[in-house]
Amino acid sequence: MTEKILQNDPYPLGAHIEGGGIRFSFVSRTASCGILLYDRRTGRLCRKIPFKEEERIGHVYCRTVTDIDPDTVSYLFYEEDRIVPDERARLFSHRTAYGRERGTQDLKAGFAAGEFAWEGDRFPRLPYNKVIAYCMHVRGFTKHPSSGVKHRGTFAGIGEKIPYLKEIGITTIELQPAYEFTELPLKGEEKLPHMAHPGTLEQSVRQTLNYWGYKKGYYYVPKAAYAASEDPAAEFKGLVRELHKNGMELVMQFYFPEEVKWNEMLEILRFWVLEYHVDGFHLMGGNLPAEMLAADDILADTKIWYYRFETEQIYGKNRQPMYPHMAEYNDSWYYDMRRFLKGDSGMLGSVLYHMRHIPEKAGSIHYITNYYGFTLADLVAYDHKHNEANGEDNRDGNDYNCSWNCGEEGQTRRQGVRQLRLKQIKNALCFLLLSQSTPLIFMGDEFGNSQKGNNNPYCQDNAVTWLNWGDMKKNSRILDFWKMLAAFRKSHPILRPSRELRLTDYIACGYPDLSYHGQNAWCPQTEDPFRYAGIMLCGKYARDGEVSDDSFLYIAANMHWEGRGIALPRLPRGMRWEKAFTTEAGERAGNRAAEGEDELHRFAPPRSVTVYISSEL
Repeated sequence: MTEKILQNDPYPLGAHIEGGGIRFSFVSRTASCGILLYDRRTGRLCRKIPFKEEERIGHVYCRTVTDIDPDTVSYLFYEEDRIVPDERARLFSHRTAYGRERGTQDLKAGFAAGEFAWEGDRFPRLPYNKVIAYCMHVRGFTKHPSSGVKHRGTFAGIGEKIPYLKEIGITTIELQPAYEFTELPLKGEEKLPHMAHPGTLEQSVRQTLNYWGYKKGYYYVPKAAYAASEDPAAEFKGLVRELHKNGMELVMQFYFPEEVKWNEMLEILRFWVLEYHVDGFHLMGGNLPAEMLAADDILADTKIWYYRFETEQIYGKNRQPMYPHMAEYNDSWYYDMRRFLKGDSGMLGSVLYHMRHIPEKAGSIHYITNYYGFTLADLVAYDHKHNEANGEDNRDGNDYNCSWNCGEEGQTRRQGVRQLRLKQIKNALCFLLLSQSTPLIFMGDEFGNSQKGNNNPYCQDNAVTWLNWGDMKKNSRILDFWKMLAAFRKSHPILRPSRELRLTDYIACGYPDLSYHGQNAWCPQTEDPFRYAGIMLCGKYARDGEVSDDSFLYIAANMHWEGRGIALPRLPRGMRWEKAFTTEAGERAGNRAAEGEDELHRFAPPRSVTVYISSEL
């Protein structure tokens, strides 16, 4: 071993302007490596600078070059005879159109100039009980000509849709991978596997477009092909700034394969909070250090979503966080609610648990659809996946969808089937927005978007995955129902408590915060054959600073194919039950009792959700 003198600080890795020069830090396990400098205007190689042995500490080579102008050069690294793009680049000087094949030379890195005008930007830091989240693909959200935006398929296009998102009650958008990634393999690069589901990789049988982006990426820069302008960083920051001005948040998905080191993950997340002001991250990949990342002091009020968390490792047993920023994000709600929706037996107990469950010291994101699996419209129109267009003989994608086509596969003209599908969609939206944890909807489900039965469109950059905004008018009944539900949830804080309701009368008001009922009041029937229940929430327990008391609410959920009689508890003196809304077609809201019913006994139509609300006599 020889003595070594550390001449430069190697962190942060990559290339950074410092003082009168540029400091290059590169990780390599080879002795022959260095820097390639190119003329930014012509793209021609102008200098090759090898790293020296004395410039290495561990596996990191570091050198400061002082005689170059960062505005006129771009760079790559090399290892022996292989050219290597900078995985930690903050800017790529060459912008390639989406879906065009790229080579390593197209990934020359450059240096950003100037400061962004944040205009006093502030993080909204919304608590989970005030969040309605919306998962979207940047390109697919506005790429279709019907979107009506000027900058289709871009960050700017999302910004143009902020008024729409506010109108439908969205507070937080979740972006599928929006950092730089190669949607096609680099020329000469071995093909990487595509991702069919978070944490599960499948080997593709042919070279296809990676539309979703679940692969190792260039994590420090927004995806240039998702920008309308020549400055993707400024465009992305502009979107975040406009969302914040409207009291809205942006959460980014980050997929980390096993090769990404844990300390690098932390640096990446910190960078996006400090540089791009993002509000949170959905961590994707197996065996990630979720607790370590969530415990970081800089990320202490940044939303962190992952499959599960051991909150006691962070807070201990007795400490309650001021701002619970972690949230579970997994498929347990997704599958059980789908099975209940289609009428499977033995689901009622799980459904009632899922509708009230909020983890201790954390949040929970629940959803009935997501980017993988069927859209909501397809969930009620297909029994089987139809992924033939993916070119894998329908072998890809999940076979277990918990779906039901309501009597006919795919498109149909049968009015009975179409009406049942509409009711099932409304039922699903009720479960989504009447559950007490944090709801998330996938883009377009609020107006019946269909992918024609494709439950794994990872390679479809076309009308399969682009939202057809013309469906808003065609499916206006779905959109109107969603907007009504979102407004109803917002106006009734008892539906969105900050902690899990206890099913007890702990304020001695004569009613528990949450109670269950069946054919007789206070007597729930959750055994195997039962598919219906009454859920009462007592508004006197609504304590979130908005209102001192909320109404009593009663949710009658019947997923049986036959109608059922239900019993409503007696309200305090001077109050009565009124129907607020129902998913059953043709039934009006506001009436006290229909023929054959009385004040405390009502009829729950087959496969329906009906909500009653207390009112004064």
